Amino acid sequence: MTEKEKCAQGLLYDANYDTQLLTERNMAKKACFEYNQTPPDDFEKRERLIRNLFGKTAAHFCIEPVFFCDYGYNITIGDHFFMNHNCVILDGAPVTFGDHVFIAPNCGFYTAGHPLEKDQRNAGLEYARPITVGNDVWFGAGVMVMPGVTIGDNVVIGAGSIVNKDIPSDCVAVGNPCKVIKKMDGTTTHPQDKAIR
Repeated sequence: MTEKEKCAQGLLYDANYDTQLLTERNMAKKACFEYNQTPPDDFEKRERLIRNLFGKTAAHFCIEPVFFCDYGYNITIGDHFFMNHNCVILDGAPVTFGDHVFIAPNCGFYTAGHPLEKDQRNAGLEYARPITVGNDVWFGAGVMVMPGVTIGDNVVIGAGSIVNKDIPSDCVAVGNPCKVIKKMDGTTTHPQDKAIR
């Protein structure tokens, strides 16, 4: 079994020393570099580069540089996708975004995780878990989404949140760790919480 096949099955795999994965990551880094150096008014080139890099794109999207990813081919974006400056997607596993997803600056989506056991970490082993984001989701600035997380539809994630557990549909969630504080029907989970009203 190749290291790439191990990764796809959610097993520990050699991310740091495997020639195939190093080559694929280098190709993505070159594509990101070219994208990040493209003039802001060259819309056709920017669109072409992203369509060639990502696994699947819809009709309308905007990704502001600078942007970085590991492979690109594991990323799927829905229609009317917007990602602001300085975002990172570590896509060892699939990262899927629905329609009308808005991402503020300095956000990260990280499918990669590392073993707690130091000898395994030092051997270059890691794992990857998919991230799935539904439709009509807004991420505030500086949000970090951890491996294996699923976020439902019609969700707002407050700025600075670290999302390490699934978030259900139709809610506002904030914090470290990120927790639901308000349902979209106007009720709050904590009566004293006035962060978002």
